[in-house]
Amino acid sequence: MLGKSTAAACLGLPLAVWVVGLAALLSGDQARTTLPLLLLFFLVWIGVMAGAFMFRTGLRAWLWMGGATLAGYALLHVLKAGGLVRVAA
Repeated sequence: MLGKSTAAACLGLPLAVWVVGLAALLSGDQARTTLPLLLLFFLVWIGVMAGAFMFRTGLRAWLWMGGATLAGYALLHVLKAGGLVRVAA
């Protein structure tokens, strides 16, 4: 239980940031969709943290959530570096 709790606490926030950030970047009109996505962020964060408790062991929670976080941020980096998404300044 301690492994799942620490995975939820440590990896829940960056994984939720990745999900909401990807949705914001891929939206057509960032000016209209950013605020609703920021309002939904807390619900996504709670959902990701609750999802950590669905794994059988704490090690699996760390591996799956950590892998998803690394893969997600790598995908965002590739999208930005390749010029496939435009970041509004």
